[in-house]
Amino acid sequence: MHAIRGATSVAANTREAILTAGRALLEQMVARNDLAIGDVVAIWLTLTPDLNQAFPAEAARQLGWESVPLLCMQEIPVPGAEPRVLRALMLVQSAAAPAAVRHVYQGGARRLRPDLSEE
Repeated sequence: MHAIRGATSVAANTREAILTAGRALLEQMVARNDLAIGDVVAIWLTLTPDLNQAFPAEAARQLGWESVPLLCMQEIPVPGAEPRVLRALMLVQSAAAPAAVRHVYQGGARRLRPDLSEE
């Protein structure tokens, strides 16, 4: 089993912005790691406290991921933290070596882990 991290910035605290960002992040995490939806064991999704207009798990459901266990949480409100961030921790079954895992950091969230950002 492998864990894949991902994060993206969300344009605004609106339902559509959260879901759009969530879909894009999850799709990129699967594509970069050459996964099938059946490989995904579970996903934890978090939002910074300034995002509260949608559950990011809904984005996964919109992608048709009906059987994947999902959990939404709020990030710790640390002063000075990057605003409007959606994070994901995806557990997957994969034959790939752990070193082959490709984490995904998009938009302003690239600043969180520039060492893992590919874009």
